[in-house]
Amino acid sequence: MIFYIVRHGETEWNKVKRMQGQTDIPLAEEGIRLAKLSGQRMKDLPIDLVISSPLCRAVETAKLMTAGRDIPILTDARIQEISFGDWEGERILESTVVSPDFRTIFYNDPMHCPVPPGGESFADVLQRTGELFEELTSNPALSDKHILISSHGAAGRCFLSHFYEEKDDIWRGTIPKNCAVTIAEYKDGKSSVLELDHLFYEDER
Repeated sequence: MIFYIVRHGETEWNKVKRMQGQTDIPLAEEGIRLAKLSGQRMKDLPIDLVISSPLCRAVETAKLMTAGRDIPILTDARIQEISFGDWEGERILESTVVSPDFRTIFYNDPMHCPVPPGGESFADVLQRTGELFEELTSNPALSDKHILISSHGAAGRCFLSHFYEEKDDIWRGTIPKNCAVTIAEYKDGKSSVLELDHLFYEDER
């Protein structure tokens, strides 16, 4: 089983560093362009199934990256982005509402990050993405399939964590760029990451 785990294309909120979480923001023009280009560069890769976050920026990305191919797209809320609760819409660098240390802890020690009012912890997202991971990898009908997972920065990294023994190292050293694709494999009960954050849109034609 091969997974292509992609972070959605850029949105207007990404550009101004506004906390999106589960607010349903569409792709910006550049996000659309890079998702289309990524799809063109991935057109020869086998993809049997797409599972997307239900948020429109992830669904749009999945559709653009598989345009012209007859590939079923399912949505699953377990890979939607971490919820920032009452802080969604705040510009994290300028907000007077978000706690000053939140950004630093979010990226450097996410498992101990303060939970926004009404939001989720990374442990919450690890649990729900782990449920999907177990469901997919335990299904013998999918054992030889290639699956595109269209998700988000934090949620995608939480899903990816289940390919590692150490699951608490959420970011794996870097925040994935928009439209970055991580390629991972699950075979004979063992999981491995083959390539982290490949930018197909930068590949030569």
